[in-house]
Amino acid sequence: METYDALLSSITPATGETRTIFDPATGEPVGQAPVHTVADLDAAVAAAAAAQPAWAAAGHEARSAALLKAADAVERSAEELARLLSREQGKPLNGPNARFEVGACAAWLRAAATTPLEPETVVDDGATRAVLHYRPIGVVGAIGPWNWPMMITVWQIGPALRMGNTVVVKPSEHTPLSVLALVKVLNEELPEGLLTVVSGGRDVGEALATHPGVGKIMFTGSTATGKAIIRSSADTVKRLTLELGGNDAGIILPDADPKAIAQDLFWGAFINTGQTCAALKRLYVPDSLYEAVCEELTAVARSMPMGIGLDENNVLGPLQNRAQYEIVTRLVDAARDAGARILTGGNPDPDQPGNFYPATLVADIENTNPLVTEEQFGPALPIIRYSTVDDAVEMANALDVGLGASVWSPNPEEARHVAARLQAGTVWINKHGAVDPRIPFGGAKQSGYGLEFGTEGLKHLGTPQIING
Repeated sequence: METYDALLSSITPATGETRTIFDPATGEPVGQAPVHTVADLDAAVAAAAAAQPAWAAAGHEARSAALLKAADAVERSAEELARLLSREQGKPLNGPNARFEVGACAAWLRAAATTPLEPETVVDDGATRAVLHYRPIGVVGAIGPWNWPMMITVWQIGPALRMGNTVVVKPSEHTPLSVLALVKVLNEELPEGLLTVVSGGRDVGEALATHPGVGKIMFTGSTATGKAIIRSSADTVKRLTLELGGNDAGIILPDADPKAIAQDLFWGAFINTGQTCAALKRLYVPDSLYEAVCEELTAVARSMPMGIGLDENNVLGPLQNRAQYEIVTRLVDAARDAGARILTGGNPDPDQPGNFYPATLVADIENTNPLVTEEQFGPALPIIRYSTVDDAVEMANALDVGLGASVWSPNPEEARHVAARLQAGTVWINKHGAVDPRIPFGGAKQSGYGLEFGTEGLKHLGTPQIING
């Protein structure tokens, strides 16, 4: 286990071009990130391709053992990784934030290592025998986001390595240090050459998506960027797993208890200060419960301390970058100008350093307002009235995205009935955004395609092969 300073120093390049990364809470420098080039990417892909056959030949048992050791390495450096993540991304150490994210890295690595995937006998009738196997793809390109940079990187690389692939990672330009440090720790236990980070700009990401030596791209990010990756990957017919933008709806049914669900509603929306693809981003509430839900949610929101992530008392942090801060500001201001009621928040302090936007609840808002129809990706939740459940379902399904959704009711059977009508890849009951390494996860409509997690996630990191005979 290294100290924080030693870990940061170990990922600071001794030569070559670098870029200063700043703390979004304070504006202070965090460290220096390398600025890799397309030539660096070419070298990384070549090294990954050279290492891949031996890794594939090692077999599932050996690969799983290596991933379990890598999970142990993450836990040995957990506090140092969490501290770096907090400073670079902005999320607090406590709550469902930095320490939680690092812990999830270890958990998902262990899940990737231990999830069974056996050959499937498709036909065996005495005359014909056909067995389905999943073979390694080769080199996988992993392009990650800035909101959960460590955890989502592990979601990509864990199953890829388990299935016998090697991986080249391209982190977000906003949070490269976290991913560089994570991969450095993982490589303490992984065989050489399997996992490489190329920390460059947009040109490097574009080159990764078109690279003829890469067999699959895994991408988490915006729908617009996902569409660009689809187009750029076409000439090499790459396999793709795309987890794209979401604007998740939650529907509270008329029999719900506002006070009992308020805390879970809050964290469904405001986890990671709202910067989560599968966060609750628009809440539909029946007329009969509307004011009570607004009151209970406001009380919870006002009780949650926001501030610098290294302060152990805080559970909400800044927006990671100024561009996202401006998006949230624009959407809340547009809602206010249209006559919506600001229950709490909506009034950032212009003199406060950092990208802090207060937890904001917006009531009496039309379903066509931009704060509802556009993904805010920040700490602002619109609360929309509905008269009938049919109306709520229609409004929830009106957008062209469908990553997640939720239904809230003490009657599970009725909640599942409503859930089945929602156009989303996952619909949670009485919770929101609760991903699980055992349960497949993926989007509907323009929220992407392909599955992650569990046995199905492993299959998406392999090439299916039928042996017939």
